[in-house]
Amino acid sequence: MDAPPEGNVDAESCTEMDDDKSNSDCQSMPAYMNSVLRRQYLQEMVKTLPKPVQNRITTLKNLQLEHLKLEAKFFEEVYKLEKQYQLLYQPMFDKRKEIVTGAVDPADEKPNWKEPESNILPPDGETIAGFRESLKHVKSMSQDAKGVPGFWLTVFRNTSILSEMVQPHDEPAMRKLNDITIKYDDEHSYTLEFYFDKNEFFTNSVLTKQYFLKASVDEEDPFAFEGPEIFKCKGCVINWEKKMNLTVKTIRKKQKHKERGAVRTIVKQVPTDSFFNFFNPPEVPNDKEEIDDESQGILATDFEIGHFLRARIIPKAVLYFTGDIVDDEDDDDEEEFENEDDDEYDDDENEGPSKPAIGSKKQSPNDCPNQ
Repeated sequence: MDAPPEGNVDAESCTEMDDDKSNSDCQSMPAYMNSVLRRQYLQEMVKTLPKPVQNRITTLKNLQLEHLKLEAKFFEEVYKLEKQYQLLYQPMFDKRKEIVTGAVDPADEKPNWKEPESNILPPDGETIAGFRESLKHVKSMSQDAKGVPGFWLTVFRNTSILSEMVQPHDEPAMRKLNDITIKYDDEHSYTLEFYFDKNEFFTNSVLTKQYFLKASVDEEDPFAFEGPEIFKCKGCVINWEKKMNLTVKTIRKKQKHKERGAVRTIVKQVPTDSFFNFFNPPEVPNDKEEIDDESQGILATDFEIGHFLRARIIPKAVLYFTGDIVDDEDDDDEEEFENEDDDEYDDDENEGPSKPAIGSKKQSPNDCPNQ
């Protein structure tokens, strides 16, 4: 099966007039196949090439393998640089902590940066009224408040992926979070350290989460290498105060005896959503095939969060607090829905019941679209 010639087929030109072509270019173009079929098609294509051409392809892939092995060494050096520069960043992060917690009250300063011109239209009156209502708690803050109250909780609330983790019952504990730091270890891993003021929920002053990286070319699947990746993580034990564990909830259920009719109340604790589940991730088995789909989904999101905290939140926390950096994830979702609506035809006869919108009461709050 020959590969379709490049550059001489326009996807938009393939109309219903071409239906009589049994082997049309549109039908055989790999770009319009799903990934599995595309892989199978291209592998079959290579097998059908003349032997001398196949030999050249083999040489090219050997060159690619050499490149990947060299790239792995490059990432080794990048890790060393990150570790080296983290030591240079740390004094600035220490100063940030002192200001946030109120340990140091800096003198008034003028901005050393130039504010960029905004091309965004100002909010309308209704939006401004909503802002005022939401910001009442900020206006009521005492002029004598120390540091920046609720700094880290606000940062978390201003990012989609982190805000989903923090439940309302977590907020009193999260208000005690005074710093997040990162330490690079020698074994290609880094540890996130969450420092808390003394609180009523747990006795730990610091909670840790360690992420392990690998940046080597896998001999079993060498061409899948795309750089360093997190392959496992390790949390820590939280020493909860009595009856203050935020990761469980108490439920009471009445049971009636079938014969005597006596009623008894059973009390038990069951797991519940909480930010602090972050410190108790599923274990990664040595054999990846043994991990179940639910744990795999949890770990995939966990690894994404670990990278996000390391690469974005810790170095740029104040910019998330001030809105200089905001998630554009919601905007992207809206554009996707708008585009889908534009592509659909109205068909009142076939219109079924509408689906509940995200965040509606009909949708489970645990249905996370980011998995």
